[in-house]
Amino acid sequence: MMALTRADNLHSRLVFWLKIALPLVALALLATLFLFGRPIRPEDAIPYASTDITDRAKDPRVTEPVFASMTSDGAALTITAAEARPGVAGTDNAGLAKDMTALMEMPDGSSAQVTAALVQMDRPSQRAILTGGVQVVTSNGYTAVMPELSVDTTQTDLVSLGPVDATGPLGKLHAQTLHLGVGASGGYELKFTGGVTLVYLPKGGL
Repeated sequence: MMALTRADNLHSRLVFWLKIALPLVALALLATLFLFGRPIRPEDAIPYASTDITDRAKDPRVTEPVFASMTSDGAALTITAAEARPGVAGTDNAGLAKDMTALMEMPDGSSAQVTAALVQMDRPSQRAILTGGVQVVTSNGYTAVMPELSVDTTQTDLVSLGPVDATGPLGKLHAQTLHLGVGASGGYELKFTGGVTLVYLPKGGL
């Protein structure tokens, strides 16, 4: 009976000291982590951030911009691009865009889609000069390609700045100039002028 009492006392004292010692050990380990842990530096998480910010400050640009507006004659214009850069203050350069696609939807239900590799904005004339594989696709079945195209940013007025090769319902066309805009009758028209040649290709074949 005495042996059991001594064992109980020993167990009680052991539990008592462990209750004190274990929290102290935990505090010591926690303090060690704070004292010897590697300091956290936010800039290490994104080491390229400062370089990217510096480059953007020197050469500001917007990726994948979307622009929508209405022309003075009521056509809805939606423009998307891979990248756009602002113009230079005090110059005629009002900005440029790369890999542009523009959709023009006219009030009469017709439409035209224009694509180009590069677009340069001209401030005085309020026109955009498109270069690099310019293509115009109209809803009435014409597809035209040209080296350059001048587009009015305020109204529906597209004029090629070089020879045009096109395909349409009648066949293959070649002309010196293409014009898409409001005609004398007040409706929208696509005109090919200047040395126009047509290779007629009937739908049923020759």
